[in-house]
Amino acid sequence: MAPVSTHPASVLAIVRRYEAAGFRAWPAAAVHYDGTWLVRLTAGHPAKRLNSVNPLDPGDTHAIAERIVRASRRFEAYGRPLTFRMSPLSGQVLSTHLDDAGWSRFDESVVMRLTLKEAQLDAAMDQIPLKDISRFIGAAIRTNGSLRAGLSEVIGAIQPEAGLFALEDGNEPLATLICVHDGDLAGLFEVATEKSARKKGHGRNLILSALKWARLRGAREAWLQVEAGNVAALSLYRSLGFEEVYRYHYRRRPDA
Repeated sequence: MAPVSTHPASVLAIVRRYEAAGFRAWPAAAVHYDGTWLVRLTAGHPAKRLNSVNPLDPGDTHAIAERIVRASRRFEAYGRPLTFRMSPLSGQVLSTHLDDAGWSRFDESVVMRLTLKEAQLDAAMDQIPLKDISRFIGAAIRTNGSLRAGLSEVIGAIQPEAGLFALEDGNEPLATLICVHDGDLAGLFEVATEKSARKKGHGRNLILSALKWARLRGAREAWLQVEAGNVAALSLYRSLGFEEVYRYHYRRRPDA
């Protein structure tokens, strides 16, 4: 895989591509713009990426304090803490403003990609995604102990084709994930393996099956987001050939 260019313009173009794909693949219930700040809010699901301010242009630095106040009012109306999701598109000026105001920084994530022509998918299982959202949700609850309410509404709102994958042993789910096929991209979301079934290759096998499914539909590149502190997941993805593209983190007021 060719390395990502270190030229700022090239890096930002790549980040914008993945950020846009992420917004389509994991849609918020309500979306507002304040300049190039994308405000995403979802009453039915508390995930930070569905309830955050996402700055999309490092050059958009006017009236930061006033715009934070406006965003805060929107979040208060939803009962959510005001949260900024800071990618390379946020820029240094906004980051410095939040630093000076004492905003905390937490939950860094890594965005990774894999060129599918380089992936070893020929031997992967041919698996058909589940059509029954309720069945998938039931399996995902078993594999992902942190799964929260509202996921079915999020899945139902996904506009690109979403493949719901579950690897099962009889009626017992072993691993689950969502693969969103969006043009030449395949995004992996909610990847989880049941606790007692970990370190047995189930997650790897399901990922490869999902990527094979997506490649057959025309996807040329896979991507995903993983918490920077999730050592086991990072090791798995790197062993599959995924490479880091960029990172993002969240910011909140010190009193949040």
